[in-house]
Amino acid sequence: MSKYIAGLILMGTMLCVSCKSSKSTATPAEIEALSLLVESKDFNIESNWAYPQTTYAMQQVLNSGLLFPNNGGSAINLIGNPNFLKISGDSISSFLPYFGERQMQITYNGQDTAIQLNGLMENYEIAEGKNNSYNISFSANSAVNNERFRVFITLFPNLKSNIRVNSTGRFSIGYSGEIVEETLE
Repeated sequence: MSKYIAGLILMGTMLCVSCKSSKSTATPAEIEALSLLVESKDFNIESNWAYPQTTYAMQQVLNSGLLFPNNGGSAINLIGNPNFLKISGDSISSFLPYFGERQMQITYNGQDTAIQLNGLMENYEIAEGKNNSYNISFSANSAVNNERFRVFITLFPNLKSNIRVNSTGRFSIGYSGEIVEETLE
């Protein structure tokens, strides 16, 4: 009986420690830097992973072996693939590879295989999130067709990011990555 009680106490202690470690460990400097970055409306995000909406057709593609190894289960590795989402003032530009089902508005010249935005943002909103994060949302039009997008971005003090893109002509897709410094060419 005493071994049983000791085991319960040990498991309870481990549970409390693991819960405590999931809280934000951002420093005040990281929190302040993120706040200034969000206020400046001038940053560039590069994504490492894409998360298409898992539909029957998308699962068939993932199971077919057409994609590189370790791409499956609705997570596609983007490392080594050019991609970006750049906010500069009231403007947005992006090239985010798209994986998923299209519904309409397909161009036949092969230029809309990615989510390409280039222009002004509308309905730009910023809200503070959990653990010192920021939630940003806006609407924008495609640079290559008349598709409309609603973009949701979450930025964290460690400069990691999550992006969710909803569209009038595609199933939604998510991306995870980080804020990167631009290189001068």
